[in-house]
Amino acid sequence: MIELDAGNVLLKPTQRKQLMAWLRRSLRLGDRIGDFILRISMKRSGNIYEVKADVHDSAGDFGCRARMHHWRDAFRELVRKLTSRLHAQNLLRQVAA
Repeated sequence: MIELDAGNVLLKPTQRKQLMAWLRRSLRLGDRIGDFILRISMKRSGNIYEVKADVHDSAGDFGCRARMHHWRDAFRELVRKLTSRLHAQNLLRQVAA
């Protein structure tokens, strides 16, 4: 499950659809791990966009953060970090089983 809190960042519906497309792999990895909840919050401060993600799954909880000058770059960096961490959790879970 994904919860997106856009905060003071105005996103068009097409931009929200694009974000969901970028999160597709993370969602699949989270579903494999189980009990997956992803909370994303976006904030704009001056000309810097900050995107934070809090993840809860059966393997543990963690958070990721990205700050960039454009919301698209910040979100793309967050998705890379998120996918990498979920992949590592999935591998550790499979090794332990």
